[in-house]
Formats: sequence, structure tokens, C-alpha cells
Amino acid sequence: MTEAELQGKNLIELLELLEEVPVPAPVSMVPQTPGWIVLGIVLLTISIVVYRRVRNHRRAEAYRKAALAELGQTADDPARIADVLRRTALAAFPREQVAGLYGQDWLTFLDQSFPGSGFASGPGQVLTTAAYRDTAPSSDLGKLARDWIKTHKRSEGV
Repeated sequence: MTEAELQGKNLIELLELLEEVPVPAPVSMVPQTPGWIVLGIVLLTISIVVYRRVRNHRRAEAYRKAALAELGQTADDPARIADVLRRTALAAFPREQVAGLYGQDWLTFLDQSFPGSGFASGPGQVLTTAAYRDTAPSSDLGKLARDWIKTHKRSEGV
């Protein structure tokens, strides 16, 4: 439009002559290079693998948490501690390896699957007779059992 054509028009008429501002095209959310797609897939894969490993580890170690909670309710009673240790060992090791053990063999097994000692030659000796006699509560036995539950080497096949 020329200046002569714009003469005599009021503001509203002039505003009506304006063209609409063009709306820009929407920005694509798809990465423009394949590198970002590959990076996204790699990060997603790593996240899934880490999540599964953490979940599987927690599931595999859940028996320890349950055993420690139950051990806390035994009031250092040797018979109840022996029961908790037996059930924990059955959860952590193959049944064929643990179920038939008793007496000195049981205590030796506990010592061998544990980075410490004290079952065969310490306060753990009372475990072999605790189920058959009244035995005084032993805080040393409770501590030893707690240490065994926390740190025993779990069998890989279970």
C-alpha cells in the first residue's frame, strides 16, 4: 500500500490491514541425529540392567533380613537361636548339603561358611544340645548367630 491509500484511515482500519503473524512450525521432539537415539537406547538398557540386578540382589538377600528380625525375638534362647540358624542355612544352601548335618558336623559347617569361628570351639557349642536341655540365655551366642547371618557365604546354586 502506498502512503496516499493510508491517508484518512483511522487506527482500527489500519490495524485491519495488518497481516497475521505466521506461526512457526512446531519444534520436533525427535532427535535430529542418530547418536542421541543410540545414547537413549544405551542409557535405557543400562537402567534396566541395574534395576534388575538390584531387585534380584534384594530378593536373594531377603532371607537374611527376615532371619535377623526373628533372631531379635529369640531373647538369646539357645534352642530358638539354633532353630533360626537351621532355617537360615536351609534358605541359603542346598537342602542336601545342610539338612542332614547335626552335632559337630553342623558346627563345623557353620564355621566353614562364615569368615569367623566360634561355633565348634566357642559359645556355639551349646547349639548341639540346646534343643534337648534347658540352657541359660547367652548374649555371646546371640551375637555370634547375628554375625553368621549377616556375613555367611551364600551358596551360588540357591
